[in-house]
Parts: sequence; structure tokens; C-alpha cells
Amino acid sequence: MAAAWPSRPAVQETVAAQLLGVLWFVSVTTGPWGAAAIAAAGGEETLKCEDLKLGQYICKDPKINDATQEPVNCTNYTAHVPCFPAPNITCKDFSGNETHFTGNEVGFLKPISCRNVNGYSYKVAVALSLFLGWLGADRFYLGYPALGLLKFCTVGFCGIGSLIDFILISMQIVGPSDGSSYIIDYYGTRLTRLSITNETFRKTQLYP
Repeated sequence: MAAAWPSRPAVQETVAAQLLGVLWFVSVTTGPWGAAAIAAAGGEETLKCEDLKLGQYICKDPKINDATQEPVNCTNYTAHVPCFPAPNITCKDFSGNETHFTGNEVGFLKPISCRNVNGYSYKVAVALSLFLGWLGADRFYLGYPALGLLKFCTVGFCGIGSLIDFILISMQIVGPSDGSSYIIDYYGTRLTRLSITNETFRKTQLYP
């Protein structure tokens, strides 16, 4: 009597389960705690305290101010978030003192960039430009009274100026007159401009 072959759906489910198992193993061994877990299997790992910032740590998300949508401790375009070294890590400072981490202690504060805001909402600016741009309300709101008055007297430059301003404000090219940034949801859509200045450089690409 011939043996019955497994059905195609059963084979597909078996293959899918094996793939999920492989992906889970890779994510565990290469995740934030993966290297520390492998090291812990063979014992504790001792590092220089300054080497903690090279890896084997997890940093918390910044606490966001509801009014500004920026980190609460934002000062001079910089905020700091606490970072927790992986469990079973021991660091040694320059004096030879050792600190053992269990995964619950703050190892260092990581600096993150933040923006300077001064009460100008991006949503309000776009809404004013869309509905009242022909009256210059958007320019008045952003601190450009001369341009706002000119748009008011010319009915938004016959509509052409209102359309141009709406595009410029929507693309965040035109911002508040004081140089501050718009208040935009911290995890929302933000425009990041990339530029090359004296403080940046184009890294040479190496090809094999």
C-alpha cells in the first residue's frame, strides 16, 4: 500500500514555521541584547566605561513636551536621554573602579538633536495660508506684517501670491520670521534639509 504524501498546504505551513524560527533566532542573536546575551552565556564581560557608548545598550525614547512637541530638556538644540547598558556588563573607569550593570541602571546620557520653537504651529500656518492667504493672514501670523498688508491690499497678488505662499509654507521653506521652527508632532512629518558646509564633508566612496 503506497504511503500518502502530505498535502501542499501542510508543506507550506511547515516551511513557514521553519522560516519564522530562523528569523526569530537571528533577531535574538543580533538584537540590542543579543551580544550581551551571548556574552552572558560565557560569563560577565568587562569593558572600559567609555566603551559602553560603542554598543550593548538601550536608550529610552525622549519625553515629549505636549506644547512644543520637543524633548522636555531641550537646551541649545540638544537634549539627553538615559541609556541602560546590557545585563552582566561590568565597566572599569580610568581609576580602576568597576561598575556592574544588571540592565536597570543608567550608564550614560546620550545627546539627541532637538529644535527651537517659539509658538508657531505648522498646522495653523498651513490652514491660514489655505483659507485666508488671500488676506495675508498667513504672513501676519508668521511675523511678516509688510508682506501681509501687501497681500491684503492686492487680494493675495490676484491669487498668485497666495498659491505660491501656500506651497512655500506647506513645504516648510517659509517659516517664522524669528528663525524658530514650526511646532510639528514629534513623530510627524518633518522636513530635514541636507547641506554641505564647513562643518560637514562628503565622504569618499571606496569601491572594490
